[in-house]
Amino acid sequence: MGDVCRIAILGSAGSIGTQALDVLAHLNREHAEGRWATRYEVVGLATGRRADVLAMQAQHWPEATLALRDAAETSLPRAAITGADGAERIVRETKPDLVIAAIVGFAGVAPTLAAVELGIDVALANKESLVAAGDLIINAAQRTGAQLRPVDSEHSALWQALAAAPRAHDAVMPVPPLDGVAVGVRRLILTASGGPFRKTPAADLYNATPAAALDHPTWDMGPKVTIDCASLTNKALELLEAHWLFGVGPDRLAVVIHPQSIVHSMIEMDDGSVIAQLGTTDMRTPIQYAITHPERAQAPVSRLNLAEVGRLDFEEPDHERFPALRLAERVMRDGGTAGAIFNAANEAAVEAFIDGRIPFGRIGELVRDALDEVVPQAASTLDEIKEADSRARAWVSERLRRGR
Repeated sequence: MGDVCRIAILGSAGSIGTQALDVLAHLNREHAEGRWATRYEVVGLATGRRADVLAMQAQHWPEATLALRDAAETSLPRAAITGADGAERIVRETKPDLVIAAIVGFAGVAPTLAAVELGIDVALANKESLVAAGDLIINAAQRTGAQLRPVDSEHSALWQALAAAPRAHDAVMPVPPLDGVAVGVRRLILTASGGPFRKTPAADLYNATPAAALDHPTWDMGPKVTIDCASLTNKALELLEAHWLFGVGPDRLAVVIHPQSIVHSMIEMDDGSVIAQLGTTDMRTPIQYAITHPERAQAPVSRLNLAEVGRLDFEEPDHERFPALRLAERVMRDGGTAGAIFNAANEAAVEAFIDGRIPFGRIGELVRDALDEVVPQAASTLDEIKEADSRARAWVSERLRRGR
């Protein structure tokens, strides 16, 4: 990276964005004290509605260009780019060395694609980018040489574990896709905490409340991601992200429930070996590794003490109570705009659940029915992806309007 690395953070007011800034401040302190070679400049900060948080960040990072999607707020210390395309404009106008893509949902697709098309490396926390537009983004990365560095703890764990697999050449990932490139890898196994409803009987699950769904046992995340974890939809999205990042189909992907969230993911080798990455439940670890790769720096996190943990438990997911995992396999096989439809229907259904318009169990039903009725099509442009996204949201809205 050289002595200075210029970074733009998209979604700076969210959980990942604020923790990324904490990591950068830590690394700059390490640099000032001579323990780390690189200094980091934050050249762009983009968020949606949280002008109050953005204002505080702007004071701490005075060199950053600001973007705020909603223009009603005027409390910022300096002028900001406003409007729905603000995050994308941050990428195009600041041309950073690294983009941390941490916007939640479909709103993160266009700026992530813009960064990759410009040949800018992306620390990717916006899994929806690959779920909805994986083909476009991977093809663009292969064309420009931009790297995709996973920030999700599960994909970061796979990335690190795969470093033990022999490989033939580099690709858009620092570790290349498996098929035809990595040798001896049988399966990628993503772990899931199981969320707050891991032991909830099916009879009680359907009508679970938003408050209960937001009570995650191990991770501190925003509301949308937390609801997705409660339904295991977040794990379905992560399966789809792994499908694109590592170039594997559903037959080489698996999920195992691991309530302690200590083992973040594993790879199973052809010879029966299993290579796992372990760590505390602190997102600053994978965030920092995505920033500093291929080097490692001291991190501002607590150390894992396995003696204190005592035991590690694993169990199979219940596909009947949590149907999203099966839907992810279907999306992989359908291809085209199926990922965009899946993601959009889920976002619309989660919003309706948080607003109290539908029960918890209705989320999965709406997503399944949307995949049945909003027919996937081939997609070669972002406009086609956006059109599929709009069709799926409109379908959910109409279904809810009819009370079905």
